[in-house]
Amino acid sequence: MSALSLETPATLKDLLHLAWPVVLARIGIMTMGLTDAIVVGNWSGLELAYSSLAMTPTMIVVTTAVGLLMGVQVMTARYLGEGRRHEVGAVLRRGVTYSLLLGGGAMVALILLGPWGLRSLGLADGLAEGASPVLIVLALSMPGYLVSVAAQLFLEALHRPRAGMWAMWIANGVNLALNLLLVPDVLGLGIDGAVAAAWATLFARTSLAVFLIVYIVRMPEARALGVFSRPRRDPPAERDQRKVGYGAGSSYFIEVAAFGAMTFIAGQLGALETAAWTIVINVSAIVFMVPMGLSSATAVLVGRAYGAKDGRGVMRAGLVGLGVVSALTLAVALALWPTAEWVASAYNRNPALLAMVTPALVLATLFFVADGIQVVSASANRAAGDVWWPTIMHFAAYSLIMMPLGWWLAHEIGVNGLVWAVIIASLVSATLLTGRFVRVARRLPQGLGTGTGG
Repeated sequence: MSALSLETPATLKDLLHLAWPVVLARIGIMTMGLTDAIVVGNWSGLELAYSSLAMTPTMIVVTTAVGLLMGVQVMTARYLGEGRRHEVGAVLRRGVTYSLLLGGGAMVALILLGPWGLRSLGLADGLAEGASPVLIVLALSMPGYLVSVAAQLFLEALHRPRAGMWAMWIANGVNLALNLLLVPDVLGLGIDGAVAAAWATLFARTSLAVFLIVYIVRMPEARALGVFSRPRRDPPAERDQRKVGYGAGSSYFIEVAAFGAMTFIAGQLGALETAAWTIVINVSAIVFMVPMGLSSATAVLVGRAYGAKDGRGVMRAGLVGLGVVSALTLAVALALWPTAEWVASAYNRNPALLAMVTPALVLATLFFVADGIQVVSASANRAAGDVWWPTIMHFAAYSLIMMPLGWWLAHEIGVNGLVWAVIIASLVSATLLTGRFVRVARRLPQGLGTGTGG
């Protein structure tokens, strides 16, 4: 216990050093979509509807694919913990190949099935036709975007997260500049509105991928890391890398699908309720980027300790991550509580909408801490070799509890009922996953290594 206590400050320092650029990079992901919405929305409300409808299926695909690529981060961290630095290039090469396959498959599926799916939803006249070309352009960005994800996860595992952070924000600047030029068709290219914004996103995402790959191959230690070496076939390592991704991708899909169902439930209540829920979930998603970034940083430290067969290091890294995410999300919740009405009014000043969304947003602050704990716990479990139990627990919490409870409570007390369902599901998920992590960490060899080092 004394060794655990003595090394905790060093682990905390490592975590914070790694986490802040990762958090900013994750916020950058949200900012790119927000930029499109603001610029297109100011150009035309109808074009914003096209953009939103096209973005929905692509976000489900992207979120699931990002989970499928998490094996790049976890396996890189493990190899470093095992002292196999010269083999991490093989992890990257497998990840880039996998991302191109996933991105190419997603692109083809969205192009072939996306417009048909939009037409099948029974949307108002003209919406499916307007959203389809936007969806096709966004589909073209899938391969490049997923390559950038693999590269970013690799750099984070190497303790080089700032490169990914700066690249993401430079890509945001490129996206904003292109939006301002293309959406109103300043250059006279014959495209404008939502389609133009989609082309801006395509160019920004592709540029992000190119920048990150060039950065990696130009690193002084790239050759020593095996980046240029053709990896030998290693079926067990390939299976482990895919296995981590399958678990994370399944969890991400379960959560995205469950929250999509909650939006559909809100749609059953009425337009005002749908708008209120949209604001609540959008604010919550922005806040969620903080624990998402911390979950990646925690996974890197846990993965390194796991690779070094340091059970104490695994426990220490996981608990430090949980402590930090609890403190930060509590601070955000306490800050949002008294400012909820001001935040909601930034979206819309309709008095009836504000009267509904403000108490719901205040209530939503109650699940911030639990939501942060559950995502960090899930990442820590997977980094410690426990891949499928987090997915099972997510399914239980969000599919078996949140969705039916949300439907019942929403029809009883409105939007607040949806929020209560999220609160309860997040508490269940956080409790199960934290308990699971402690159990997993205690079963590992309790070595005294320092596998969490940079």
